[in-house]
Amino acid sequence: MKRVTQIKILKELMDQLDRKKNIDAGCQLKNPTASYVNRELADREWTEFFRTHPQMVGLSGDLPRPGSYLTLQDFGVPILATRDKKGVFHAFLNACRHRGTRLTSEQCGEQEHFVCPFHNWTYKNTGELVGIAREQDFGNIDRTQFGLIELPSAEKHGLLWVHPDPNGNLDPELLLGELGPEIESWNLSQQVFTDESILNKNLNWKLANDTFGETYHFTRLHKNTVSRIFYGDALAYETFGRNHRFCFPTRGIDTLRTKPETEWRMDTGAAVVYYLFPNIQLVPSEKQITLFRIYPDPNDPSRSTTRIRQYFSPSILESIDEAKASGRPVIDASTVYDPDSRGGGSIFGPDASREVFISTLDQEDYSMGESTQRVAEAGVLKHLIFGRNEPALHHFHATFRDALNLPPLEQIQEP
Repeated sequence: MKRVTQIKILKELMDQLDRKKNIDAGCQLKNPTASYVNRELADREWTEFFRTHPQMVGLSGDLPRPGSYLTLQDFGVPILATRDKKGVFHAFLNACRHRGTRLTSEQCGEQEHFVCPFHNWTYKNTGELVGIAREQDFGNIDRTQFGLIELPSAEKHGLLWVHPDPNGNLDPELLLGELGPEIESWNLSQQVFTDESILNKNLNWKLANDTFGETYHFTRLHKNTVSRIFYGDALAYETFGRNHRFCFPTRGIDTLRTKPETEWRMDTGAAVVYYLFPNIQLVPSEKQITLFRIYPDPNDPSRSTTRIRQYFSPSILESIDEAKASGRPVIDASTVYDPDSRGGGSIFGPDASREVFISTLDQEDYSMGESTQRVAEAGVLKHLIFGRNEPALHHFHATFRDALNLPPLEQIQEP
């Protein structure tokens, strides 16, 4: 992120905190609760946003070395993603061309060849068919015509992209627009994957995304957790086509007021969240990255899966190892919400990060979302309200509705 952008955002957040006045989207909107339960709409979303739309599946660090691979099946097509010996990223249908058997069910690993467990047909991690068991009995076959089915793929700005349709169009620059260079400035390609958590919840995938759409709830729902680290009721927000940037202040922003602007750091004063259409929430910082990929259940509009992957900079992981070796404290789940515990040169490690982003999301935010889902299913409450201070919710729902050629949300006439 450009330095001038950082300063502008930090000043905007300080001004909102000083004036005790949050961002204003200009109006209130009514959002029909049917959008969270309607099966026909859910089927359209599954087709338009997941089966036939490019998918951001991870960061470069998910394939850290030549020979690395990972598998996915979150959007209806089994994917085998590989990095070949030259470091090039590929994506294939995870299926043998003989009888369609999945080549591997392992989530990730390292190998240059994949052997079908059914009949031992063998493929290179570049997709070529290089071995057929007892070919003299099977019959001659043109191996060049029966390699793995390759899917459009791209590695750009530290992000891995796959299109589930072999004939689909994949253009990361078009998908990211002006955000591409800014996202690259966070050095995503250098981050090291540390762990993944999976939340299978009883709430629609859009309700899960709504969780990331406002900070209005921080001092109410999270008064003993997240609110001790971040301020609510202040937001710097900007849209970039179908995507947006969402920034809110940390308690550390107060320490910047006594320092010259040349010493202001975004990591000290604010948290940054990027929404990437249709289902990605990306939280970057200088030290770590948290990636949220949110998927609907194709068979049930009331269920969704959130995959949460954490990545840390090599320098932070090295510092954590050094701290443990020397007996210096590494903050854990029991101290993460205690501001006094974060002094003395202690290190904020993966366990503490998991407590902030995952436990709070699961036990507090998604619990509220599941409650809303039950109400939506009852059909009595016809609309939810998106306030003036919730512009990300306005944008997210306006964007997906526009993509499906649905009418815009109704504006509430304020007295």
